[in-house]
Amino acid sequence: MPRLISLSRRQKIALASAAVLVALPVTAAVVLLNMDWNRAKPWLNARASEALGRPFAIAGDLSLTWQQPATVGQQSWRAYLPWPHLQAKDVRLGNPSAMAAADDQAQLASVSQLAFSLNPLALLDKKIIIPQLRFDTPHVRLLRNKDGKNNWTFDKQEQPSPWQLELQSVVFSKGTVTLDDDVTHTAMRADVDTIANDARYGIAWTLSGKYRGESIQGGGKAGGVLSLQQQGTPFPIQADMRASGSSVAIEGTLTRPADLAALDVRLKISGPSMARLYPLTGVLLPETPHFSTEGHLTGTLAPRGGEWVYDQFRGKVGSSDIEGKLAFSASLPRKRLTGEVHSRLLQFSDLGPLVGADSSASKKERGVPSTQPAGRVLPVETFKTERWTSLDADVRYTADKITRDAELPISKLDTHVVLTDGVLSLTPLNFNVAGGTLTSQIKLDGSGKVIANGIAAELKASARHLHIQQLFPRLPALQASVGEINGDASLSATGNSVASLLGSSNGEVRALINRGSISKLLLEEMGLNIGSVVLTKLVGDKQVKLNCMAADFVVAKGLMRTRQFIVDTDDAVLHIDGTVNLANEQLDLTLQPDSKGLRIFSLRSPLYVQGTFSKPDVSVDKGVLALRAGGALALAVVAPVAALLPLVNTGPGEDSECAALLAQARIKPVAPKPGKAQRKPR
Repeated sequence: MPRLISLSRRQKIALASAAVLVALPVTAAVVLLNMDWNRAKPWLNARASEALGRPFAIAGDLSLTWQQPATVGQQSWRAYLPWPHLQAKDVRLGNPSAMAAADDQAQLASVSQLAFSLNPLALLDKKIIIPQLRFDTPHVRLLRNKDGKNNWTFDKQEQPSPWQLELQSVVFSKGTVTLDDDVTHTAMRADVDTIANDARYGIAWTLSGKYRGESIQGGGKAGGVLSLQQQGTPFPIQADMRASGSSVAIEGTLTRPADLAALDVRLKISGPSMARLYPLTGVLLPETPHFSTEGHLTGTLAPRGGEWVYDQFRGKVGSSDIEGKLAFSASLPRKRLTGEVHSRLLQFSDLGPLVGADSSASKKERGVPSTQPAGRVLPVETFKTERWTSLDADVRYTADKITRDAELPISKLDTHVVLTDGVLSLTPLNFNVAGGTLTSQIKLDGSGKVIANGIAAELKASARHLHIQQLFPRLPALQASVGEINGDASLSATGNSVASLLGSSNGEVRALINRGSISKLLLEEMGLNIGSVVLTKLVGDKQVKLNCMAADFVVAKGLMRTRQFIVDTDDAVLHIDGTVNLANEQLDLTLQPDSKGLRIFSLRSPLYVQGTFSKPDVSVDKGVLALRAGGALALAVVAPVAALLPLVNTGPGEDSECAALLAQARIKPVAPKPGKAQRKPR
């Protein structure tokens, strides 16, 4: 008989323990594979809700399989431990308690089916680690109320949960995303679908709805897998949006997906006016002609807007080029825009939309109704001051050269634009013009504290040593001229447009020109239709040497009244008196010409400049003409030679310096208006 081997009590205990250790995982595996996991949903729902800080529920079936984890380079025993892989149907994620919606059924997200694996060992440390979360037909509804609270920010709880959620990557599939934002008055919908056989992008989307009250459409692409664990893994994105005739396109990467924060993209923008970008960006920009730019945009998203830098951008505004760098910050109490912008060549007409002085066609293109009344010259388009308090700005703008249809010798423009709490300052606004300088300081208070829905404006300007021959290089007759233009202006006003500001202005305007030339052609080059008409009446269309012109106006409630206005040419001295009404654009000036030396057929009749800026009317005093013509006719009967005497003028002298002319202008009488007593001819 075989020999029976007896085991000691200690050996029996050891064998039993070993059997239990083997049986436990086997039994556990059998139980896990065959159990109804739907019974575990309450526990899982509670743990996920606690970790996410909002309701979480698996309303459909929950099943479990075991899969080998995808480990690279890991050789420990953990690499051979299978992970539970769960598949859940009808999964719902609710809104946080602070976002209680009127609709109790409103959800942040719902998914028809999702699948993910769990690290079983991490559960022992109260960590829910999900290497990859896959969605099937997700529906996401993002909400933000008027107080700025949203349902997409996962804030830390006041009493932190002992459980932690670590989501390492997300795989997207077909679904929808909607955004309802009461802060920006936005209601948009994006439809998402998968892309096959694309090495860069995994999903595509289309967009429609309202953004900041404006209709918007767009589309784009994004990567199929969003890595939330590896911050260096870029998530590719491409998008374009169109609203109010403007378009914004980006292409680049999301470089910090764990925070859904940092963007690094190429940005292209175009539109009929930079001001039309306000619905898309919420950033206050000036009225401009049609523009397009492209540059490098980096930024950090945040609940209130974040920080953005638009660097190395180049583009066109109308016919002008621009380049530079701008930085935007969604700071408090107001957003802030800073930077530097430069133009090598600035077309003068491209500045027109800034003050509403562009054409009706240009206004139509930039989406502004043409409100300019027929026959009015000064722009009546109103400034949108209600937006001025939404942004602070500190931007430097320079231009190397400025041109217009007729060449202007402006070599440089330099201005510093500062907007603070609705007060816009251009300090300075300087030009290098024709060998001289035009310096100015402008302050426009659109805060509404001085005038509601309007602007309180202050202007100080000074022109020094503007060379006439450089100012109008296309006129050969001026090339021998050595004359200069100097002037000063100081005005204050209130209004909501250029026309209303000038129509209520107070202050003074002075100008002095010495040793130049004057002609109808010159005045047409300057755009002075009134002067062109006057000069044609006086001397016809010919070149006249200008020794001096001095003008001094006082301005009160938009009415410019001459204190001194005198023009000295080789042929005559003109004494000018009267008013220029900026409020109704009416002229009421009297010009008294005094011929110099011996001039034949010099009638010395005063001229009256009346009418509007757009249609000035120049008339001659018919009474004086009739008197002189009648006297000449009577004398002709007695002595034909004597008939010439009333038409001969022996004026004050050949040459007069500006200083002497100004002294004479203080006591020089000017002809009264038509119908009033006339001075007797000498």
